[in-house]
Parts: sequence; structure tokens; C-alpha cells
Amino acid sequence: MKRSPLFIVFITVFIDLMGFGIVIPLLPLYGQKYQPSPVVFGLLMAVYSLMQFLALPVLGRLSDRFGRRPILVLSLAGTVAGYLLFALQNSLGLLFLSRIVGGVMGGNVATAQAVIADVTKPEDRAKGMGLIGAAFGLGFILGPAIGGVALSFGESVPGFFAAGLSAVALAVAAMILPETWPKERRETKVASHRDWFSLHRLVAALRHPQIGLVMVMFFLTTFAFANFEATFALLLNHRFKLDALQVTHLFVFVGVLAAFVQGGLVGRLVKRYGERRLAFTGILLLLPAYLAVTAVAAIPPLLGVLVFLALGAGLVGPSLSSLVSRLSSSEEQGGVLGVYQSLSSLARILGPFFGVFAFEKFGADTPYFTAAGVSCLALGIAALLLSRTPAPADLEPEPSVSGSEA
Repeated sequence: MKRSPLFIVFITVFIDLMGFGIVIPLLPLYGQKYQPSPVVFGLLMAVYSLMQFLALPVLGRLSDRFGRRPILVLSLAGTVAGYLLFALQNSLGLLFLSRIVGGVMGGNVATAQAVIADVTKPEDRAKGMGLIGAAFGLGFILGPAIGGVALSFGESVPGFFAAGLSAVALAVAAMILPETWPKERRETKVASHRDWFSLHRLVAALRHPQIGLVMVMFFLTTFAFANFEATFALLLNHRFKLDALQVTHLFVFVGVLAAFVQGGLVGRLVKRYGERRLAFTGILLLLPAYLAVTAVAAIPPLLGVLVFLALGAGLVGPSLSSLVSRLSSSEEQGGVLGVYQSLSSLARILGPFFGVFAFEKFGADTPYFTAAGVSCLALGIAALLLSRTPAPADLEPEPSVSGSEA
């Protein structure tokens, strides 16, 4: 029974992320058709993450109140609607609306993480979070390829195909996924609107010195990697004169490696070394890799650098997700993970904007020096967290933030 929800969550997130991967490469092309100003075009690219940033904590708190399953079903239904709007768009306003709806309802990842936190033991938490990372990686690998094939049948077909995939994920979640947050664990008092969305417990969690450090570290590492993601294709074209298909091959290479690390290695490694050590090691790999990107002058050494980048990113993500869920009280898993993911959205708003601006304004290497500098800060935080760990491996649950165990 404990493995079944994990498998269902993996399938649900994987199918939904394939739809996301279909849309993302096409969004700039569809947006250009309406000839928006640079500011409006930038806002179009950022509005999804902006809406996620605002909505994720709310959806997380709702999952703590009403259960994981209904919120996951709701978010997937909204995702289907967003993709249908994307398929039917015939104006810039409708294209904006499709991304707004998708962003507001894009809380399924945080809810899926809460499901994993509900059904896994502390020592298995990182392995479960790694499944989400693997679903991300595989979805982003297959999605763009499917989108390219679908586009050959018409401009609206990729959107309809993405909506169909998310509808399958919706059906899986609605019909098969059990509720993992039992009714007796939810707050039973029907309170005022203000009490429903009061953040007093989340503030208590964020004041916990280790949760605060983990969230800052997560923001920094996501911001750094977003600088890389947003400008890497530009760098490949600028320095190596690669065409779009060749660039896609390198992104697939990174995605396959990251999926392998997150889905296959993290669970084993965390049992031996603990989340804190893995996060420290991952940042330690990322920092020189960012610097090395600025120095490589040929594709073969670049592939070696990408191995370190994928390995580092694959270690950091699930390790931090597991650690923040274990440091928070069980009653606040959904809310805390919602805030945690909203920080990811904020970093993915700021990182690409800054990375592209720095690339154009100050030179092609600037985003990678920025990523390395930000990673230095994250490495210092990781070292501080490592000094506070109670054991070589985090095999025992940490004290509850709220001061009482569930």
C-alpha cells in the first residue's frame, strides 16, 4: 500500500509534465506571432511562474485542510483548461489567459510532494522526492519531442495533445489515487476565511532556523540554475554555432542524466550520507561546473561539464525537498511545501530575466559567473546546515516545528 501511491503520483506528474514540456518550447513562437513589445513578451514568459508563486502556498494550505486528493484533482482539471485555452488561442490576451490559468492551477507538484511526505518514512523521503525529479526530467525529455511531431499536424494540435495528457493524469488521480492525508489529521474546525489562510503556523516553521536556511539555499540554487537554463541555448549558438536541433540534443542529454540521478541514485545515497551531505556535495559539483562552462571551447569537454551539472542538480533538488519536509511538522507538510515551491517559482521568474539581461548587456559568460557566485552563498549555507546535523545520515525524524509530534 505504501508503494502504490508513490507509483500513482509518479505516473500522474510524469504525464502532466509531458504536457508542460510540449507547450514550453512553442510558447515563444506563438507569442511572437502577435508581435508584443519586449516587456509584454517577457511578462508572457514569466506569468506562469508568477501565478504559481502566488497560488502554491494557498493550494498547499487547502490540501492540509481538505486532503491531498481533491486538491490534486482540482489542479489537474485547471491544467487541462489551461492547455485547451492554449490550443484555442487566437489573440495575445487568450494566450496570456492560458498561462495564467495554468499557473494558478499548477499546484500539482507541491501536492504530489505532500503525498510522498504522507506515505514515506523519513529515511525513504529523499527517494520519494527523487521520483518527482525523475518525472520532471522524463517529462521534459519526451514533451518537446512529442510537441514537435504534433505541430506538424497543425498549430493547435500540441495544445490539444497536452490537454489530453493532463486529462489522463486527472483520470488516474481521480479514480486510483487514495487519500493519503486522513480525515482525523485535518483541522476539523470550520473557521473564518482569515483563519483558513492564516500563516501563523507557516511563520513558525519558517522561523525554525534550519527550515529557513533550507529555503534560502533552495532559492539560491534554483536562481543559479535558472541563469544556466535560460541562456545555455544562446551560449551554444553564440559560441559553437549550434542549430536548434543540436541544442535540443544537449538539453535531452542533461535531462536524461538528471532523471537517472534523481530516480535511481538519490534514494540509495541519502540512506548512507544524509540529505545535508548530498545537498552540500551537489552544490560543490555545480559551482565549478558553472565556471567551467565559461572556459570550454569544444563540444567534448562541454559534455563532461554537463555531466557534473546534471549530477549536482540531481543531488540538490530532492535532497532539499526531503529535508524541508522532514523538518516541518506533519500537519503543515502541504503548506510548507507550497511555500517551498513558491520560492522555486520566484527564482524561476527572477533567474531567467536576470540571466538573459546579463547575457545581452555584459557578455555571454556573465550569467555563469553569477550562478557561481550565488552557489558560493548556497555552499556556505549548506556547510552551516551540515554542522547542525545530529548524525552522519538523517535517519531519524527531526523535532516537529510546532513543538508536538503528530
